[in-house]
Amino acid sequence: MGNFNTSTQESFILVGFSDWPQLQAFLFVIILIFYSLTIFGNTTIIVLARLDLRLHKPMYFFLSHLSFLDLCYTTSTVPQLLINLRGLDRTISYGGCVAQLFIFLALASTECLILVAMAFDRYAAVCHPLHYTSIMNPILCRALAISSWVGGLVNSLIQTGLVMAMRLCGHQINHFFCEMPIFLKLACEDTEGTEAKMFVARTIVLVCPAVLILGSYVHIAKAVLKVKSMAGRRKAFGTCGSHLMVVSLFYGSGIYTYLQPVHRYSESKGKFVALFYTIVTPMFNPLIYTLRNKDVKGALWKLLGRGTDFG
Repeated sequence: MGNFNTSTQESFILVGFSDWPQLQAFLFVIILIFYSLTIFGNTTIIVLARLDLRLHKPMYFFLSHLSFLDLCYTTSTVPQLLINLRGLDRTISYGGCVAQLFIFLALASTECLILVAMAFDRYAAVCHPLHYTSIMNPILCRALAISSWVGGLVNSLIQTGLVMAMRLCGHQINHFFCEMPIFLKLACEDTEGTEAKMFVARTIVLVCPAVLILGSYVHIAKAVLKVKSMAGRRKAFGTCGSHLMVVSLFYGSGIYTYLQPVHRYSESKGKFVALFYTIVTPMFNPLIYTLRNKDVKGALWKLLGRGTDFG
């Protein structure tokens, strides 16, 4: 068995979904549709948030960051998956694999933290409406965004560095992209210490943000219950419920993959679970966060009807 940790000349074979040949054509079509919708939806949000002055608000500032993250990290995995499903090329170099791992971890970790900033923004808007403008000032918004990106990069550097220090054996990666649990499965050595360090990093990036988001929505729910209008309550709960659904899907699938012990990790199940946070949630995010949003709808109709005459 080869030792890859110091060689960039070795390559891996991404098994992908080749062990389910009857599903490959179906998956190719579905994933291509989802990826196309992801590109279109998230690009539209970024363009609208940039062009329309009505969307120059904290909520859309963070939403444009989320859209950019979704664009980048789906693009870091999906094109290769589509090539894999067509059976054209299943190989990836060691260097390419490590680069993909680093980019994916950095972007996904940043998204975990950006979602916390978005939840805090909604908490401030609903629970402290009179002080919202002073709380969510431009300096704080930029600080939250920068700290999210820095936190994601640091987490990725730590975990990727731990992977590069391991001795790896085997040429086959039973996944459609280079993901952390697969590297731990390929290790030729005892990974207990490495897993413990990674567990701490993952808890900070996955569990802590999830708890903070749930806490913020609990406070939002309490504030909404005080609203006398039933129509207002239904609208607020409908919006919060849809947000929580997507957040739960993203964090739930991520926690399932990254917080369970390596010896219990199922590579077959892991591939299908990974589809949720690599393809499904990035496609739904633009819809969920803007479907009931009058500002975004107005900006979109303005763009379609009057070209780029924004202001």
